[in-house]
Amino acid sequence: MFSFDLLCKDTSTRARRGRVHTPHGTIETPIFMPVGTHGALKAMTPDQVREAGAQIILANTYHLHLKPGEGLVEKAGGLHRFMHWDKPILTDSGGFQVFSLPKKQIGEDGVTFRNEVTGEQTFLGPKEAMTIENALGADIIMAFDECIPYPASHDYAAKSIRKTLRWAELCLTHHRREDQALFGIVQGSVYQDLRAECARALTAMDFPGYAIGGVSVGEGLELLKQVVDFTEPFLPEHKPRYLMGVGLPEDILESIERGMDMFDCVIPTRYARSATLFTRRGRMRLTQRKYRRDFYPVDTNCDCYCCRNFTRAYLHHLYNANEVLSATLAAIHNVHFYLQIMADARAAIEQGCFADFKQAFLEEYGFYDRSRKGG
Repeated sequence: MFSFDLLCKDTSTRARRGRVHTPHGTIETPIFMPVGTHGALKAMTPDQVREAGAQIILANTYHLHLKPGEGLVEKAGGLHRFMHWDKPILTDSGGFQVFSLPKKQIGEDGVTFRNEVTGEQTFLGPKEAMTIENALGADIIMAFDECIPYPASHDYAAKSIRKTLRWAELCLTHHRREDQALFGIVQGSVYQDLRAECARALTAMDFPGYAIGGVSVGEGLELLKQVVDFTEPFLPEHKPRYLMGVGLPEDILESIERGMDMFDCVIPTRYARSATLFTRRGRMRLTQRKYRRDFYPVDTNCDCYCCRNFTRAYLHHLYNANEVLSATLAAIHNVHFYLQIMADARAAIEQGCFADFKQAFLEEYGFYDRSRKGG
């Protein structure tokens, strides 16, 4: 039911072109997964998400457990039917959200925290996470791990990865569904030896896929690149590689170059709600007065629904009028923008010119100019 084909590699970088097969369809990699935290992308209908080019979306185990509860989702026929999405879905384990909560208590068996909805003390560990994710029914599910904060001492990170490894074994034991692929998560903060130790131990457990977790937690792009650089060699070539919570276009392209296949982040829809839209020439903030009489599309090279039909002036008006449609049109554009980058990256890898593609994209995007200015 689940498999991965490595189709080709770029000639001058570690970038890979692959294909993931799941019960709900095929995913062409590299791929970006838009995030629907509560089982929906904010301000977008499933049809709009499909038209934007999404092949797989991510939903959040922790939040779905709180509301409406995995029991109701399971009774509704599973997450695909519940949210009217017939393509692949990935659910995280809830670990990142739980470890971000105040006053949580981390033990050897899991985490105790206060339920945000009921106020009750709640426990979440590997067994509980697997029960919830099995009930939700996503195609790809994630092992329960400890998401290490940044910065963290080597001693703390060492103890943490051994806990994550014990939990990974328990996740394998309690995972009950053959139609769901369980991915292991490599932790270890920014420490090369710990990332290697964690990756080696996880690959020995033979998960169908692997993720690098504990990045995009404040370490910056240079450290992110280093973590991927010294973790990727320990990940099996014949299985998909997922870099969790990343991120900005420059983060994704640098990580594709280093052999990663799958990415997710809330940035496209979150930025859309605050009037920040992505274009090939960089980001624009459409509440700025200069767009009041600007009758060009958001991006003159974009063929998304928003750019085919509306102008910067119209979106500027929608934001100033506090119209909900502003977030919808901007989210459609931003999600399409990200997925178009992925399509272009896949084509570049097939042609053996990914490094040239990345360089040209980042130059037009203005990334190098901003880097030189420190922005």
